[in-house]
Amino acid sequence: MDNIFNKKYIIKNGIVEFDINDIIAQKNIEFYSKTPFPNYTKLDNKFSILEKGNKNYLTYEFKKYIGHNKNILEVGCGTGQSSLYFAIGNNNKVFALEPTLESIKLGFDFAKKNNIENILFIKADIFDDIFRPEVFDFIWTNGVLHHTKSPSLAFKIISKYLKKDGYILVGLYNKYGRLRTVLRRILYKIFGKFIIKILDPSIRRFKKGNDLQMNAWIKDQYEHPKESLHTLDEVLTWFEKNNIEFINSIPSCDPENFDNQDLFKKTSTGSKFTRLFSQILMLFNNLGSDGGLFIVIGKKKS
Repeated sequence: MDNIFNKKYIIKNGIVEFDINDIIAQKNIEFYSKTPFPNYTKLDNKFSILEKGNKNYLTYEFKKYIGHNKNILEVGCGTGQSSLYFAIGNNNKVFALEPTLESIKLGFDFAKKNNIENILFIKADIFDDIFRPEVFDFIWTNGVLHHTKSPSLAFKIISKYLKKDGYILVGLYNKYGRLRTVLRRILYKIFGKFIIKILDPSIRRFKKGNDLQMNAWIKDQYEHPKESLHTLDEVLTWFEKNNIEFINSIPSCDPENFDNQDLFKKTSTGSKFTRLFSQILMLFNNLGSDGGLFIVIGKKKS
């Protein structure tokens, strides 16, 4: 384990811990300490986590492409459900990084209870730059960087950890696609939870009586202390600066040539017009209704 870290750490109750001093990170820690997201239900077990992951197109395709005997890093794992899904049923080594101890303790306890041994939970901040270069085959950071003090710097740091020919998936709130949520945030401040239960279509996916998960969703979407919005063009610039080749995106940079059957198939970056068009269309489909998150996949150049 020591050959992947470049800074001193302690291991406390099975979790690798680094000191965290960043002000923004501390605010995020305080926020998620009160309501860890996503939370677990009493009925969750190894099979339910596997079922949830298999039903999610993104996590399913990512895990399928990973294969076996790989090093995988999730940056901002929250309670660790995606990391656990990536670890179940294979010999991959999964490293789940998250600054909020209360969140990763839930994931650690779940892994211990369900005998998932090929996962390591790490309490650390992205900006502490704790890993050595080029140690991971795959990096997953979905819905995380837009909550940091500098998403572009965070991307620069984590892209260093990627091996040559390794893949990185980054998910961010979109400048255009999130406008529906931005409007609901304004209404939430005025009318409270009542209006969100009516207007947010994602609320319907929570089973009746499951207030814990519903409240966690509402807090994450409408009360988060730090949030920024981004575009496909912006992420393409990050890729270029950090030696990352563009592979694919959701929504597609070039809708005419999009093949959603193969997430890791090389596609066109399109033009400024097609990229703008795809992002505006998010307002009228499920990407926009579900928070306006867009996904970009890249590959580290040799």
